[in-house]
Amino acid sequence: MIGVIARKLFGSSNERRIKSYLPRVAAINALEKELEGLSDEALRARTDAFKQQVAAGTSLDDLLVAAFATCREAAKRTLGQRHFDVQLIGGMILHEGRISEMKTGEGKTLVATLPVYLNALAGRGVHVVTVNDYLAKRDAEWMGQIYNFLGLKVGVIVHGLDDDQRRQAYDADVTYGTNNELSFDYLRDNMKYRLEDMVQRGHIYAIVDEVDSILVDEARTPLIISGPLDDRSEFYNTIDAYIPKLEKADYEVDEKQRTVTLTEVGMEKMEQTLRSNGLLKGQSLYDVENVSTVHHVNQALRAHKLFHRDKDYIVRNGEVVIIDEFTGRMMPGRRYSEGLHQALEAKERQPIQPENQTLASITFQNYFRMYEKLAGMTGTAMTEADEFIDIYNLEVIEVPTNMAMVRVDDDDEVYRTAAEKYRSILALIDDCKARGQPVLVGTTSIEKSEQLAEPACPGRSRSRPTWPGAAPTSSLAATPTCASARSSRTSAPRPRSTRGGRRISAPRWRGSRTRHLRLAGFTCSAPSGTRAGGSTTSCAGAPAVRATPGIPSSSCRWKTTSCASSGPTSSTPCCSGWASRRTRRSCIPGSTRRWRRRSRRWRRATSTSARTCSSSTM
Repeated sequence: MIGVIARKLFGSSNERRIKSYLPRVAAINALEKELEGLSDEALRARTDAFKQQVAAGTSLDDLLVAAFATCREAAKRTLGQRHFDVQLIGGMILHEGRISEMKTGEGKTLVATLPVYLNALAGRGVHVVTVNDYLAKRDAEWMGQIYNFLGLKVGVIVHGLDDDQRRQAYDADVTYGTNNELSFDYLRDNMKYRLEDMVQRGHIYAIVDEVDSILVDEARTPLIISGPLDDRSEFYNTIDAYIPKLEKADYEVDEKQRTVTLTEVGMEKMEQTLRSNGLLKGQSLYDVENVSTVHHVNQALRAHKLFHRDKDYIVRNGEVVIIDEFTGRMMPGRRYSEGLHQALEAKERQPIQPENQTLASITFQNYFRMYEKLAGMTGTAMTEADEFIDIYNLEVIEVPTNMAMVRVDDDDEVYRTAAEKYRSILALIDDCKARGQPVLVGTTSIEKSEQLAEPACPGRSRSRPTWPGAAPTSSLAATPTCASARSSRTSAPRPRSTRGGRRISAPRWRGSRTRHLRLAGFTCSAPSGTRAGGSTTSCAGAPAVRATPGIPSSSCRWKTTSCASSGPTSSTPCCSGWASRRTRRSCIPGSTRRWRRRSRRWRRATSTSARTCSSSTM
């Protein structure tokens, strides 16, 4: 009770922290008129003056007000965008080495330019970390206009660069790159024999975009560089031929732990098969002479029972290409270790590459803890605030929106079974179709998209998929787009349709799209609780909505959980956000009654949520 009264009188700790930044915001605003009167050359010359002051011993904190004001004026002249006051606050939080939580659509990409410019004045290099190559190149080109205008050099690290190109990018004042590329460059540097052959020049200051995805969700993901071993490709093919003969009673699968083991019956059957083919040494499969054989059997079993084509990997140009578990993107050149990749190649009847041994390894958690100063930004960090403090000593501060929020965040709805969940989702789709409202349904795989698309669009051939990029055949307004979380990462759906036997042209679609968005908004449904890490903070329909004049810029955020369950749907009339984890780990099977007591407010809301906690992974 006392705490409630104190918060009403003095505000929360987060609000008090935000107020502490306001004097410097006022000081930055006071310089705006003065800087507007400077020529481009005079504004650019301020960078050299700042660098001289830093070399003379002036701290970056003392230059913050002047540097932020200079960067904002440069953004106005190059991009035509002016940093709002809340964006200045977000920049100060990043400069202090903290995590800035800002709602989707509040301009985190632009916010990062302020601390990046300030810290680049020291000449030691600043790294801006994104989750994929597209965002790294886009941000480097887009925000690079500001840095180039102010006399700073910008580099970008993407897949496919040689050492000289990477070294040049790291030597720039500002370097954009992905968490994978930066980490692997560090591993490769540690395998080189000469200092001059290394490409990175140190780990001083990094700003991590989608920090919760990289530093929490993928924190323990090992990055491995491996080398070849002796070629045993034929043995992989031999063992692979025996696995399809096993029945369900011969093995046990643990989907949660991602493990599969042979049962007693399965071991006996495998021993008989190997013995009849002269591959078993000794009396038992688990004798010391058969260690290598057991290894091959286990890896072949994992390849067949745990890894699924077009979900965990794809086959392209005679190669098995891994699909990133968190971003859904292909990772060419990356291979599973300990013979698993060779087992997958044998399963798919592809040429088997030599097996590799681990030469160097690191996790994202260990890599980013090497930076002298680390900061991050995301739309969903408060739920992991304790983890950030414990692991990285990073404080999370929530930055208010520039304008009052118009979106209503509803509670999740929990169902007992997947069938009940799908019935609720289809009911929402039918309602949206009746109102002429476009629908985007996000799932974890193309298979799930097709399962939902068939009842949602009766008569649609399964050979005509409905994920983004495909051409739907029903009318524009009534076509639900079923997009897998892996297929809807980068581009917005480009709806095309036919009316009266002819295709609607792009200009006509733009007019139709604007009209329908103004009438009913753009509904996004996440039946599998999928969330996108990194670039995935915007759903496939978000760019179109934000670019449409007259459409509110608020975002529909879905509260997802860590259980293998279904996510809610939202009919908020706009969508610039893919998924929020505001209630992450709060939904567990058995909490339905507690949830129902908390969800009375949700039942009175106009939008509909749907979520299922089931034992199967959806």
